[in-house]
Amino acid sequence: MYKIVSKKELTPNVKMFEVHAPAVAHKAEPGQFVIIRYKETGERIPMTIAGTDPEAGTVTIYFAEVGKSSTELGMLEEGEEILNFAGPLGNATKIMNYGKILCVGGGVFVAALLYQIEWFKKAGNQVVAVFGFRNKDHVMLEEEVKAIADEAYICTDDGSYGHKGMGMVDELLEREEFDHVFTIGPTSLQKNLSDKTKPYGIPTNVNLFPIMVDGMGMCGACRVTVAGDTRFSCVDGPEFDGHQVDFDELIMRMRVYNPQEKISMVVHNREVD
Repeated sequence: MYKIVSKKELTPNVKMFEVHAPAVAHKAEPGQFVIIRYKETGERIPMTIAGTDPEAGTVTIYFAEVGKSSTELGMLEEGEEILNFAGPLGNATKIMNYGKILCVGGGVFVAALLYQIEWFKKAGNQVVAVFGFRNKDHVMLEEEVKAIADEAYICTDDGSYGHKGMGMVDELLEREEFDHVFTIGPTSLQKNLSDKTKPYGIPTNVNLFPIMVDGMGMCGACRVTVAGDTRFSCVDGPEFDGHQVDFDELIMRMRVYNPQEKISMVVHNREVD
């Protein structure tokens, strides 16, 4: 069992857990993920690692309560335990001195991107960060990213805080030269960013999170087409060349179980009420 040693609510639907998992904490690096099962009958949930403290033996994860499983997970409190916490899984981000890099994140995924930025800075990179959110109520980790990135911009879809939309990315690509781009966020954001950087010829790494079950390359649920070939996000990724990913196919596959997920959430809400 893996104890929740710290819990915070960042926004109305985003929670942060620090989980005591020494074996994971000693090996994990940015870009990797864990698969959580909070109870015997619970769903297996993949989550990108957002930080580690090897001395304390803890791993930090952030998640949004968007369905039954994540909502039930968010109901756990400090001191309670998670049944399974498997990891680190996937391949770590290649940390090196690329030069000047652009890091773009969205929603709950900005926490994992901030973890990458910390390592990029240690490697000597100049980092420009753009964090996007739905509205001002969902903005998080603003002070943290401004404290570490060389330039940081906060955007909201409705313009209620910071810059409106993701037009700032277009401005940055037009006025500045970047050696590499990294992104973690909603699949639609990663697709749009890859489309934006391709004409400039800027290498762009995306961190994918398709439907996933075992996380070790056996089930095939997380397959994605990259450069015309089938790849498994769990063992071949989760990072890929964004200019080579078939995002249309990926988005279609991610929507397969939407009806079942909605029904499950309706049943859960009735049980809670």
